[in-house]
Amino acid sequence: MTRKSYAKQLEELRENVIDMGVTVHERLNQALEAMVQVDEEWADEIGKGDDQIDDKYVEIERQCSDLLALQQPVASDLRLITASFKIITDIERIGDKVVNLTDYTKLVRDKRILDEEDILELGKFASSMLEDSLSCYDFQDEDRAKEIVERDDEMDQLCEESTNNILGHLIEKESETMNKEDATRLAQQVSTELLTIRDLERVADHATNIAARTIYLVTSTRELI
Repeated sequence: MTRKSYAKQLEELRENVIDMGVTVHERLNQALEAMVQVDEEWADEIGKGDDQIDDKYVEIERQCSDLLALQQPVASDLRLITASFKIITDIERIGDKVVNLTDYTKLVRDKRILDEEDILELGKFASSMLEDSLSCYDFQDEDRAKEIVERDDEMDQLCEESTNNILGHLIEKESETMNKEDATRLAQQVSTELLTIRDLERVADHATNIAARTIYLVTSTRELI
């Protein structure tokens, strides 16, 4: 295989990773909108699209394996291939969290404990981290990637505040006399919203991983991965 053809395959790998990431990012934003609108039908449709993400993951995984097996990548190319493989793993796991969010939407039966604005704030923060981390990988932007890693602490703080709000509401409700049905519904709502917070936090964690792997790709520094 000529060097030109090899370089083209590396470029196609990068483009495929970005394409997969953009698809998952779009699905994340759609899932958030469906959640706020409590649109079960839309949520169900979004959830069914996860097979497309899994197929793309397998395709890129095979592409990485072929490049490693059939070529002799120099150090920088090897970092691109290995970082890309790790990044699609993070993207695929974000896709799984999107499916979780659509499932939680279908569980909503009562007024939410958290305001829609609070849920959207968490979701948009995580979504922006994913979007920016993909851009950093695309342009191999080390400085912006470092900023994303630092933003993860802010996301953790937002999630902690939201969790405390839900638990505070639960403590207030404990003093009320509730029948079994109402208590069960409250428990389900609390569980669903806590899981929502957890999964949005995980989305941000995976976005941080993408940024950290980009730093490794550019600098060969393993400190953050």
